[in-house]
Amino acid sequence: MARNIRRIKASNIKRLERKKVAAYVRVSSGKDAMLHSLSAQISYYNDYIQKRLEWEFVGIYADEGMTGTKDNRKEFQRMLQDARDRKIDLIITKSISRFARNTVTMLEVVRELKDINVDVYFEKENIHSISGDGELMLTILASFAQEESRSVSENCKWRIRKGFLEGEIVNLRFIYGYDIDDGEITINEEEAEIVRMIFDDYLNGMGTTSIAKKLSQMKVKRPRGGKWNSERVAEILRNEKYIGNALLQKKYVEDHLTKTLVRNKGDLPQYYVENSHPAIIEKDIFEKVQYIMEERRNKFAGKKVSYPFTSKLICENCGKKYRRKLSHGRVYWVCSTYTRHGKDYCNSRQIPEEILLEITSKVLEVENFDETLFNEKIEHIEICDFNILKFVFRDGEIIQRTWEHKPRSKSWDEEARQGARERALKQWEERNHGGSKNGNGNTCQE
Repeated sequence: MARNIRRIKASNIKRLERKKVAAYVRVSSGKDAMLHSLSAQISYYNDYIQKRLEWEFVGIYADEGMTGTKDNRKEFQRMLQDARDRKIDLIITKSISRFARNTVTMLEVVRELKDINVDVYFEKENIHSISGDGELMLTILASFAQEESRSVSENCKWRIRKGFLEGEIVNLRFIYGYDIDDGEITINEEEAEIVRMIFDDYLNGMGTTSIAKKLSQMKVKRPRGGKWNSERVAEILRNEKYIGNALLQKKYVEDHLTKTLVRNKGDLPQYYVENSHPAIIEKDIFEKVQYIMEERRNKFAGKKVSYPFTSKLICENCGKKYRRKLSHGRVYWVCSTYTRHGKDYCNSRQIPEEILLEITSKVLEVENFDETLFNEKIEHIEICDFNILKFVFRDGEIIQRTWEHKPRSKSWDEEARQGARERALKQWEERNHGGSKNGNGNTCQE
């Protein structure tokens, strides 16, 4: 019997789509042991993912020296963005505590990933976030992880405060003028000379702003690449560590989730340790500086006056606010960066207040400047190059105006001349204060 053979055309075989898989690893400090652990985790997940034929290896996202209670981890955020861009189908991580110790953060992230069909697998707990009971289990276990983080934080605080009580300078990593190596504090002579110069200059009448400018001109490097300014100079002048003493617990961490460092204003006890390390400044010099600083603070206390343009003028070059300045009887507004550091840091121009008042009145369409209307309508004024003023209204409207300095001949009217005469006469009388006045009221020399 003849065989009946029928030819069947093969259909296209569907190709199995591979799942795109990544791993997230993290260690909370940059110590050698931790970094070794991080390296081991990366190697493990490289092998673990790539040996699975049904998986496509996307990569390893690794954060080192970052706490799991914060959500500003760079690699963590990059991984989330790649997941949003559909580059990842599955994320593998060692445990819930490696992924996040903040319960709220962890649940928000897991829910967002679940909405875009991205699964997170926690190896230690053997939980898939995309499963039916995954979120319930994660909520419970993440709460334990957060509480563990709080407990560790409190234990660390207790250890540090116990050290303070015993006069131990705990966790001091850096102070300008000193070298700190394995808890031992020694004087850095090159930096110490700068510290002594700062104290001497202040005692000789220089202000903190002038000292900061001098240090910048001398090209003295600030620690960690920062720039010298009046605040940094004042911090050095106030720091008791330069006389070999240490006030402990000036600041403290507010809570274990935000890790916010706040100034201690009597909320916790402070401890003052004497002769804890070598001194750079003599005690009597330090005390004289503190006396002068207190005198200057008291002199200017209560003298802060708010003017119409205070905090309203913003420099487009550097983003800082303009300040009011009185010079030769005229009022100007000047960029605070220019005032503190000079034109090398910001080359913006100063603006006479009379011009600001005049142009602002025209922009507001009033004859005379109205401070109430100004505050009601104007959000701020941007000071731009080429003498441009950009008025930004509270409703979003923006109006630009240009300005120019008035020629001296126009501003030098009879009133200005009389004011100059009176100032010159007053200065002359002050220089010649030993003189006396005759019956006609004229000053004469004896």
